[in-house]
Amino acid sequence: MKKTIASGMRPTGKLHLGHYLGVIQNWVSLQDQYDCYFFAADWHALTTKFDKTETLAQDTLDVITDWLASGLDPARATLYVQSLVPQIAELNILLGMITPQNWVERDPTLKDLVKMHADISYGMLGYPVLMSSDIMAFNAHAVPVGSDQVAHIEITRDIARRFNNIYKTNFFIEPEPVLNDCALICGLDGQKMGKSFDNDIKISDTDEVTAKKVMSAITDPARVRRDDTGNPDQCQVAFKYWQIFGTPVQIEAAQSECRAGSRGCADCKRQLAAVINEKFAPVRERRRYFEQNQDEVKQIITDGSAKARAKAQETLTEVKKIIGIYR
Repeated sequence: MKKTIASGMRPTGKLHLGHYLGVIQNWVSLQDQYDCYFFAADWHALTTKFDKTETLAQDTLDVITDWLASGLDPARATLYVQSLVPQIAELNILLGMITPQNWVERDPTLKDLVKMHADISYGMLGYPVLMSSDIMAFNAHAVPVGSDQVAHIEITRDIARRFNNIYKTNFFIEPEPVLNDCALICGLDGQKMGKSFDNDIKISDTDEVTAKKVMSAITDPARVRRDDTGNPDQCQVAFKYWQIFGTPVQIEAAQSECRAGSRGCADCKRQLAAVINEKFAPVRERRRYFEQNQDEVKQIITDGSAKARAKAQETLTEVKKIIGIYR
């Protein structure tokens, strides 16, 4: 049997190229290697945006639409919505009973949230245990993460180990990180790419919108005129995009022509936009299909959530038996 992977993403609306490069293309590559459970984490969204839920349902639908467009296949991976699997919430209660408070307080996931938000709710404080419940509900063997996120799953390993020690069992697996081997992409302004910063290129953007956005990308600030010699190492965004999306030949041409002053920044970005649009043409074609067939997306969510519930119920039933809860 294949080992199990579980991973999720907060539904914040239509996804951008940072999501695609940093998370989704890795998930796509894992579909045939693992039994995959991928979820839209709408409960987690409420930990910081409990008062801004007007678009939450549509954001959730948009996220899963982008996943399908990007190559996640419901025949090869289970796609579901977190809140449609209430067994996770019940497991969260049970795991919360055995998790020491100081474990939660020192968890890097919570520390990151505290840095960004002044008001700490009870739900936010419990975020690390809920995150662990997302993983342990499927008794996952592994969690795909970036190298900077390895520490975030340590509390899950700790809780699994503590449960096994307390109840003299070996039921829960201590999940291992599966590192993403992916390119990181900054926003058009050189900062972290994000919807709230208005510096992103979305998976769902049209060719025209993409081209317009790429034209705003920062280049070598020392280069004033078109025929000035440039330095790709000082090109803050555009050349970095070439390194991610270009072929070796295209990257070398962009670099050498920049240094020679034979390719202006505007021309360079127009060519770059064409390369990005070509790369994402199949993804955007699939997205248009799913946009026009939202009932199909909703059925995929319904079916995937039913499968996730069944799997999580198996785990929950065994956990309650191990603990000794009346059933």
